[in-house]
Amino acid sequence: MTPGVQTGKAVLDLSIVTGPMRLLLLVLGPVALLALLARRKPGWWTRRVPVALAVGAAAAGLLVLVVQILWRPFPDPLPRPAVLFTGLTVAALVLAVRRDAGWRRAPLALLAVAAVGVSGAAQVNQQFQAYPTLRGVLGLPLQAQVPFADLPRGPRAVVTAPPGQPLDAAWSAPPGQSATGVVTTVDILGRRSGFRARPAWVYLPPAYQSTPRPLLPVVVLVAGQPGTPRDWFDGGQLNQVMDRYAAAHAGLAPVVVVPDALGSQLANPLCVDSPAGDAFTYLSRDVPEWIDRTLQVDPDRARWAVGGISAGATCALQLAVGQPATFPTALVLSAQREPTLGSRAHTVRDRFGGSEAAFRAANPLDVLARRHFADSAAVVAVGAQDALYGPQADALAAGMRAAGMTVRRATAPGGHSWVVWRAVLADELPWLGSRLGLTAAG
Repeated sequence: MTPGVQTGKAVLDLSIVTGPMRLLLLVLGPVALLALLARRKPGWWTRRVPVALAVGAAAAGLLVLVVQILWRPFPDPLPRPAVLFTGLTVAALVLAVRRDAGWRRAPLALLAVAAVGVSGAAQVNQQFQAYPTLRGVLGLPLQAQVPFADLPRGPRAVVTAPPGQPLDAAWSAPPGQSATGVVTTVDILGRRSGFRARPAWVYLPPAYQSTPRPLLPVVVLVAGQPGTPRDWFDGGQLNQVMDRYAAAHAGLAPVVVVPDALGSQLANPLCVDSPAGDAFTYLSRDVPEWIDRTLQVDPDRARWAVGGISAGATCALQLAVGQPATFPTALVLSAQREPTLGSRAHTVRDRFGGSEAAFRAANPLDVLARRHFADSAAVVAVGAQDALYGPQADALAAGMRAAGMTVRRATAPGGHSWVVWRAVLADELPWLGSRLGLTAAG
């Protein structure tokens, strides 16, 4: 690899949420705004600046009105930095558009407006850390990513766990085994559901690539809303987390499949079968059947798990209580108390045909109150500073325990962000590995 290519990759993988790049993006907007404000002609501060601020404030208010009250594409409130920097960017645009600006100054002024917008986007990203690097922002392939068509096909000789023992009791890494897993994308068709999903993302650990290969457990993960399956690999850094676990266990780690539960970036079928799409059938039937047909993994569903973050965690819990034989283990990270489009009335009307009974049939807390789940276990986690989702996690954990589930409560420093979710995933992997039969209970 040439030095130029190596330098380019290093830049793409440079953190934009820590270190010098974070500082640069933080100060970029204020400096650009100050540059636009710098003017001394009469009337500038008494007319143009107040008008710009008023227009910016109106734009921010309009954003809240349209997104949070009228359109409501997602249930959570808009991030404060998004509202603030929308107003500031529009104000900057009003300051930049001047009839007396020369042709040389106009591009610089518009560049300053763009800098304010980029700085604002960076602050929203800083809150959730969905894109830790430029590679994620630009949607470029991950370093560990390979085309699905390039993966070896067909079954191989397998290694299975001895009766009553974990898989690692029978497994030792063969010579030349890869030190890292691979990531790929693939279309999982909705053969039963008709659900039109975006490509799924798949992580295959080092041991899966070996000959013979161990029959590994499966973890199905769901992203939040808005979001894409790739979020687990950008913000969640899933392949790095799994690779670290595999390095400590002779290449063993779960096979991870991240299907699309939404259909598009702003869609929200709420993980149920509805006019918005039969998402529940897709995730509970189509995806497991595709895994059985396509991947050589442990067919014993006792060694399968489902997990998710935010709205995806609510979906994961819906799958865990709706199909406990398929998903007896769950990772419920910052879940909502119930499936929601923002309010119970709105949710029941738009996704359940106005039927409260249909809503209660799908709502995890209602299902937990009716049924017993002695064979199920879950991690219920939330950020230590997440005041909105913390009480909801407490309610869900209480409902699970009352229904006989084994529940582990976990927290990590932070709020409603990938900082928390990837930390919890890494912390809970030892428990998950023993639960899924990879290792002995520690």
